[in-house]
Amino acid sequence: MELTVYLAGQIHDDWREEVKRLAEAKKLPLHFVAPQTNHERSDNIGEAILGKQPEPIYKDEAASRINNFRTEVLMKKSDIVIALFGESYKQWNTAMDASQAITLNKPTIIIRPKSLIHPLKELSEKANVTVETVEQALDVIHYIFE
Repeated sequence: MELTVYLAGQIHDDWREEVKRLAEAKKLPLHFVAPQTNHERSDNIGEAILGKQPEPIYKDEAASRINNFRTEVLMKKSDIVIALFGESYKQWNTAMDASQAITLNKPTIIIRPKSLIHPLKELSEKANVTVETVEQALDVIHYIFE
C-alpha cells in the first residue's frame, strides 16, 4: 500500500527533501505532493495564466485563487498531511493548510518546535499528532506499516 503525503509548510528551505530522504531510508511506500515551492512561479501564476493584472492586489488575488485550487486538489487526494511550522518565517499559509486538512478530516501531523507550543496550541489540539521533528513525523507514519 502506497500513501500520498501532502507536505504543507514553508517553501524557503529544503525540509521536504529531508522528509523524502528519510522516508526512502526507512523504505516507506510514500508518494509526496506539496504546494508550489518555486516562490516566483507561485507569485506569478495568475498573470502567467490570466495575463497582466492592472494592480498588484489583483495579481496577488489571481495567483491566490490558482494556488488555492492546486492545494485543494492535491490535499483532497492525499492520505496524510504533514504541516511543518518553522521558526524563521511567517507561517500563515502553513496554518491555513493545516486548518484545511483538519476540516477535510485528513489525518494531520503538525511539526513545530518547542518555541511555538503556545501560539499553535489550539491547532495542535485539532491535529491528530503534533511532534517536534521531521524524524518523529516519519516515525508516526512508519508505525502505520508495522
